[in-house]
Amino acid sequence: MTENPRARVESFNLDHRAVVAPYVRLADRKELKSGGVVSKYDVRFTQPNVAHLDGEAVHSVEHMFAEFSRAHSDRIIDFSPMGCLTGFYLALDGDLEIAEVEALIERTLHDVLEAAEVPAANEVQCGWAAHHDLEKAKEAVRPFLAARAEWSTVMA
Repeated sequence: MTENPRARVESFNLDHRAVVAPYVRLADRKELKSGGVVSKYDVRFTQPNVAHLDGEAVHSVEHMFAEFSRAHSDRIIDFSPMGCLTGFYLALDGDLEIAEVEALIERTLHDVLEAAEVPAANEVQCGWAAHHDLEKAKEAVRPFLAARAEWSTVMA
């Protein structure tokens, strides 16, 4: 296997063999022409190329995090699943201390554990309403939260 040249996409330059999930890391920071800043965080639930999240769980966590996180912060831009199903990207307005970001994630995921239903899991508000599972979402969140003390360790 040959070494790849430096990619334009930040995560393509991350050695996925060297990380130790779960973790939260600043993946990218963009200074906008308008003067603002967007910070993108890699919120990695499972070890790349070893495990992945269930698709219904990912879809449901995405809905719940997108809805519940906005009760804790007005800086949420987006919360998106990774195509590899190992975690999510959290985009925020501005520069925040990593401790603030981790606290936001923790509070929001506790909300997920307390949820009685997945928000907007219906045909009017979702493009694949049948593809949700509240219990699988909670099962995905529990080990991530249980490893809270390890979130700052990204590399082995």
